[in-house]
Parts: sequence; C-alpha cells; structure tokens
Amino acid sequence: MIKKILVSQPKPSSEKSPYFDIAKKNNVEMVFRPFFKVEGITAKEFRQQKISLLNYTAVVFTSRHAIDNYFKLAKELRVTIPEEMKYFCVTETIALYIQKYTQYRKRKVFFGTTGKIDDLIPSMLKHKTEKYLVPLSSVHNDNVKNLMDSKKLTHTECVMFRTVSDDLTEEEVKNFDYDMLVFFSPTGVKALKKNFPDFKQGNIKIAAFGPATAKTITEEGLTLDLQAPSKEYPSMSSALQAFLSKRK
Repeated sequence: MIKKILVSQPKPSSEKSPYFDIAKKNNVEMVFRPFFKVEGITAKEFRQQKISLLNYTAVVFTSRHAIDNYFKLAKELRVTIPEEMKYFCVTETIALYIQKYTQYRKRKVFFGTTGKIDDLIPSMLKHKTEKYLVPLSSVHNDNVKNLMDSKKLTHTECVMFRTVSDDLTEEEVKNFDYDMLVFFSPTGVKALKKNFPDFKQGNIKIAAFGPATAKTITEEGLTLDLQAPSKEYPSMSSALQAFLSKRK
C-alpha cells in the first residue's frame, strides 16, 4: 500500500500543481525534498569558457535552471539580450518560464511536447541559419550535441550551473519512512546512496523521469517500478497517477 511518496524536487509554488491533485485523489502524503541543489557558476568561471552570449541568435533551454542562469549571467556580464533572440525549449512549461525574464512572443519562443530534444529538431531545422547556444549543467551527456551535429545545426554547448548534493539532516534520515521515491536526475539517485550507504529497497517503489535517471537506478542495483516520460504519459505526474490508479 502506497501512503507516503517522496518527490525529489522542490515543492511546487503553484497550488494548481498536479501533484496536489494526485495526493488528494489517492489519499497519499506527498513530501517534496530535493536530494541536490543547483548553483549557478560565476561570471569569472563563465568567461573562462571564452563564449560571448551575443555571438548567438538562439538559445536551447532544457530546464528552468538553464533559463535562470542564462539571464543571471547576462546581467552579471552587463549584456543586453536582443529582443529578436529566439528560444527553443523542450517543454511548454519551460517556455512559459521565460516570461520571468523577457516578454513572451510566440514568434520567438518554440517548444516541444515530449520533453525530449528530438521533438525540437523540426522547429530548429526551420531556423537552420541560427547560431544556437545550449546552456547545460556541469554534469551532462552529449545527446543534445550529437543530435544537433547530425542535423548540421550550428551550435555551442556551455556550462552555466552545477548540481551539488543537498544532504538529509539526521532527523530526516531517522524518519525516512516512504513507500515510494520519485527521482528526476542521476544526481538525485546517487545522493540517496550517499545519504544511505546501506540502503535496502525492500517494498519501496521507485520511479524515474528520463532514461539517464532510469539507467542510474538499475546501475545502483535498485528495482525500477515506473519510468516516464512515455508516449502515453509525457509527464511524471500523469505516469504517477496511472500507476497509483492501477494499484487501488
């Protein structure tokens, strides 16, 4: 019986988050506790990559962290991002987040539906002459680079933020009594093992968002019970609702 779920992400700021609906509908307690935190790199560290933000006409955003740190660095470097800059985002949620920093115009913001970079390629190919900048975490794979290379798109990857472990307190370790754990990154899975070196899964169900997270779970010797996104369930919340419904 699943009664208490740990979601390794910050608590949603909006009360309209689907996670709150899931908790109510399935009578489960949802606890939001990231196992890691994101830190932006400094302007000095960014300069060492010898990249000028104004050399690019389009930016590819794979997360809200990338948006935050792109505009933060622009401010620190005293760079004014041109109005005509184009933004390509892996989901609509990420695309809408751009409004926090600049006026949202449909003609310059493009987004996919599955959360995968492949979904953005058709839009990018319609804008083949753009010079793309791809802000990434210090821990990343080459999937975006390889895909854009294969389509002969002009692009440069750069590191704009890093992920560091956010260890549980003694109290949190003592009261770790969850029926299900939901992970969104390989870093989160590794942080679990760091906090609990002798972790035994037992009856605890584990969910993963993204292939890299799923791979890390199995590599760590854990059993994966739920994976998203899929064609049927593009988000973790929709996959989680379906999973809980089937267990009633």
